[in-house]
Amino acid sequence: MRMRKKKHLDERFAVCAPVMAHAPESLRGRWRALFGNGNPLHVEIGCGKGRFVLGMAKLHPDVNFVAIEREEGALIMATEKAMQDVPPNVRFLSYDAAALRDIFSPGEVDLIYLNFSDPWPPNRQRKRRLTYRAFLDVYNDILTEKGALYFKTDNQRLFEWSLGEICAYGWLLQNISLDLHASAFEGNVMTEYEERFSAQGSRIYRLEARRRLPEFMPK
Repeated sequence: MRMRKKKHLDERFAVCAPVMAHAPESLRGRWRALFGNGNPLHVEIGCGKGRFVLGMAKLHPDVNFVAIEREEGALIMATEKAMQDVPPNVRFLSYDAAALRDIFSPGEVDLIYLNFSDPWPPNRQRKRRLTYRAFLDVYNDILTEKGALYFKTDNQRLFEWSLGEICAYGWLLQNISLDLHASAFEGNVMTEYEERFSAQGSRIYRLEARRRLPEFMPK
């Protein structure tokens, strides 16, 4: 379901300029300079209304967060929320996940979050899923040698498919949870979707995937 276009977006985004990343292509290889420190760089792809990334930023002030959201209606709500308590370690932007090589240099990102991504249920749409191998290629290029991908979803089919896709790609799977909220996992920050789905009794699935060294990658 697409979010309705919000009114006066240009004016509202202008007000939120302090928490936006402007001209992101010019920041390629220079993101830490933007934040003014050498802290780890974490990227959330599909930040929605910003609850997760803002919660993480408060819990981890020693980490720089870049939040990406293509849907402008959600992005404006995230940025306006951030403006209520401007976090020094978060920046927002709208960008295509397939083109992340244009804004991040090789090995620049330490961690990528995918939270409740669109499952694109018809199999013919699998190439649009953010855990498809073509996207994994992009993540593999921009992540550090020991970089990782953290993935959460309420969609069991997408989760199972993603497990197979990531495993076939050659990455190491760790900390797989088939019911996150019933597990002993600590430090979980919920998204808006996660709170809604878990309140309805849905299971939340989670995994961590870590890059393997080049000699272990599939040919």
